[in-house]
Amino acid sequence: MTGVEPFVGPVASGLTKIILDIAKVVGGDFFQFIKNRHQATEAVKNYAKRYQSRYGLLKLLGMPQAVPLASVYTTVRFLNELSIRRFESLVALEEAFRLSQERRFQLGSSSDKDGMTVAKENQYLLVLGGAGSGKTTFLRQIGLEAFKGEKGKLQYCSIPVLLELKHFTATEINLKKLITREFEKFGFPRSEEFITRALEQGKLLILLDGLDEVPKEHFSAVIEEIQTLVSRYDRNRFIASCRTAAYRSIFYRENLQNFRDIELSDFNNQQIQQFIHNWFQSEPEIAVKCWETLNQPGNLAAKELAQNPLLLTFLCLTYTRSLSLFPDNRSTLYNTALDILLREWAAEKRVQLSEIYQKLRIDLEKILLSEIAYRGFWEDQLFFQKQQLISHIREFLADTVDNPKNLDGEAVLETIAVQQGILVERAEKIFSFSHLTLQEYLTAQYIWNGHQIEQLVTEHLSEKRWQEVFGLVAGLMPRGDELLSLIQKTATHKHLNTPKLRSLLVWANQAISGSGEAFKPVAKRALALALALAHALAYALSHTHALAYANALVNALTLTESFANTDAFADVLANARAFANALAFAHTFAFTLSNTNISTDAARQYVNALSQTLDQADSLVLALKKVDFFEANCIVLENTLDQLKKQIPMLYESRTHWGFLRDMQQIWLDALQLDPELVDLSYEEVEELCNYLYANLLMIDCKKAAARVSLQAWKEIERQMLLV
Repeated sequence: MTGVEPFVGPVASGLTKIILDIAKVVGGDFFQFIKNRHQATEAVKNYAKRYQSRYGLLKLLGMPQAVPLASVYTTVRFLNELSIRRFESLVALEEAFRLSQERRFQLGSSSDKDGMTVAKENQYLLVLGGAGSGKTTFLRQIGLEAFKGEKGKLQYCSIPVLLELKHFTATEINLKKLITREFEKFGFPRSEEFITRALEQGKLLILLDGLDEVPKEHFSAVIEEIQTLVSRYDRNRFIASCRTAAYRSIFYRENLQNFRDIELSDFNNQQIQQFIHNWFQSEPEIAVKCWETLNQPGNLAAKELAQNPLLLTFLCLTYTRSLSLFPDNRSTLYNTALDILLREWAAEKRVQLSEIYQKLRIDLEKILLSEIAYRGFWEDQLFFQKQQLISHIREFLADTVDNPKNLDGEAVLETIAVQQGILVERAEKIFSFSHLTLQEYLTAQYIWNGHQIEQLVTEHLSEKRWQEVFGLVAGLMPRGDELLSLIQKTATHKHLNTPKLRSLLVWANQAISGSGEAFKPVAKRALALALALAHALAYALSHTHALAYANALVNALTLTESFANTDAFADVLANARAFANALAFAHTFAFTLSNTNISTDAARQYVNALSQTLDQADSLVLALKKVDFFEANCIVLENTLDQLKKQIPMLYESRTHWGFLRDMQQIWLDALQLDPELVDLSYEEVEELCNYLYANLLMIDCKKAAARVSLQAWKEIERQMLLV
């Protein structure tokens, strides 16, 4: 992490000239303070340093020390179209999310222009975004950039002044006086005339941070005062910020005229990587490792949180403390992220909390949110009608002992959406959780609190969308033994439901009996199944369920890798894939050619494909020998493959291609001692096999995610894997 640095770089000469010219007109004490260019330059430098000291440092979420904002600042982008103007139906939003195949709810594309360019091109801006999306950081960075004047990215000369609107608690609000006080705090003598002249000449960049943080009773007065100032001094630049949810709930009544509304987009991969690079800029090798860790398959949900700058800061802090991986217990990680949004962020921002917080405790609110999350997830619902949420909140409060009195369901929803950003209004009166990860975590919390582990396994074992929930439940349990054992028993009973599937597993266990002892039996059983399925897939490409075979093959290969993560086994798997692809290509080629009217060129291409298949078979045999697998059969295979290679030249003139292909098939069946009937599965059988293998992978994921699994329990589970 970077250390604290002073304000760097000379301030723009244009700012010095502005100060000096106004001082001459104002005269009096102010001119005595600034009588020449040198004094004007020093005044601007002091102002810049004090701005840097107050607004140019980032210290959030218990960071051990502040860091310069500019050192970690990552360029922001805005949505091309405001999400708040969407009027899509709930069904349309659900469909759009699923079609995107991404773990993000924010729909719509980002502008090609970065935030600084947008700020340069617009005199009046209202920056919208969710909790922790970077609105305040953007405004503060705009102020820092303004000190560079025409040489900076903004390319204009205006003196920045930032007003934090959360401090507007008085009934009477006078922005001119507040601006005057801000300059006074930053080293200038008190002079309302100086501010008046600066405003009249259009020399100020006024940054209004946090419209949503203004107490409701003063909101109308603040909006009116801003509008008055803009109308009277319309040559200046104004940038305000507000949470999107507050804009929805308040701004339809109160509008800022002339302001262009823009909405911050979530961080994309490039921005996430840049932020991490900036954060660890003094230790680039750690930045690389952090980014690689975040992109690991098991951290996809964590990466989803990283789309939010506040939660990305939390992830970087977590990684800084461990200097290795994010916590293995993902439940702990996501619970902390949830608490940041529920409690810590409000404390960091020092937002005046409504009476709802005094009556609805955080732990009670978590239970409420977990019920909403679970009910939606169980119904495969990610988006909620506003009235549906209000009704649920009312029911929850009415059915809670010592329930918070006199709380309105709609007011509670507004508080959760506006101040916390846990629920977000995605379209007119349609909400979702801010992150799919949070809905999954809260769903897991509901299942654990409600003792619904057996129902989870029985009803959702083979549904991939519940995969993250399974891992989170495992992380919430003191010991994961019960969950793992239940998954194993249910998978065996539910998915190995035909004699052929059970016989296939019996074959796999028998096939490894003569192999070496260097690797775990479960790894070898998985490898045997992978070889059988690779062979079956190649000859199933003309079938409608070839894709199902492919999915089962992927699961079998992944299982093998999970238990035998060695270079030797990696070679076997790579060669098995290559052989299956080559065999499939040759087989498919055969179907495209006429068996009786085959041209010489086509025959030559087909024979070349067969020759390449033999080469891949050779490589696979060598790889199998390295891991001492099918050793006796490998010797036979080597001899037989040599015999087949001798036949290749004769195939150019003969018409025995199909026979050659069948011979190759029979060789592998003999080598594997595999009855072809065992892998000639119906579509339903292939699906069940795929689901069974997936359940075994799920057990491995849950073991990694669990707080604790007893050694004896895991040994027994591993011993029984892929056995009947």
